[in-house]
Amino acid sequence: MKKSILLSAICILSISMYAQTKKPVTKKPAPKTTASAPLTLKTTNDSLSYAFGISLGQYMKSQGVTDLNYVMLTKAISQSLKGETPLLDMNQANQLMGRLSENKSKVAAEAERNAGQAFLDVNKKREGVKVTESGLQYEVITQGKGPIPTREDTVSAHYAGSLTNGKEFDNSYKRGEPLTIPVSGVIPGWTEALTMMPVGSKWKLYIPSSIGYGDYGAGQDIPGGATLVFEVELLAITSKK
Repeated sequence: MKKSILLSAICILSISMYAQTKKPVTKKPAPKTTASAPLTLKTTNDSLSYAFGISLGQYMKSQGVTDLNYVMLTKAISQSLKGETPLLDMNQANQLMGRLSENKSKVAAEAERNAGQAFLDVNKKREGVKVTESGLQYEVITQGKGPIPTREDTVSAHYAGSLTNGKEFDNSYKRGEPLTIPVSGVIPGWTEALTMMPVGSKWKLYIPSSIGYGDYGAGQDIPGGATLVFEVELLAITSKK
């Protein structure tokens, strides 16, 4: 009798434990998250800090920087403001920034040069366009009958210069004054053309960057690697050696 009661108790206990293990477990609801407060500029210091951030961000964007280690950036700013010893001195920092700028310029110049070459490849097929060994392309608008300058001469010429997209960067006609300059004192493409042009001629020149301003360009209007388009009117040889 006692043995039967004990077995029954064990069975009941076993069934109870089995039922507890199979009991579905309900997940606790995830804690509710509150939306972060919108960023506001409450003080002059807030505004000044944000203004410096905008300026720095725009500069980085202009240099092609899309991502930085912002912990290191903040640390460098903090060290500079506090006069602490930085991890890089200014010479090292300038070298790094210089390499970044140089690489950006090289990439931009290569793209510009490739676009210019594509333009020249099409342009040289047009009727009347002649191509020299250097890559200079030209077409005669008016053929003069005067003397042809040498590299040692100084000439007077009117001109209009533009990029292949038509954007004009210089025009002596609009200034109302021709250019007077030594034949050897201009870009190689000009020098080559002038030493083939009789005075009184007006030619249209298509100058690749290799005989133009190269990968560095000129000023704000002529990018590195640019192919240039000029209309040149040779007025006179002003000084002849």
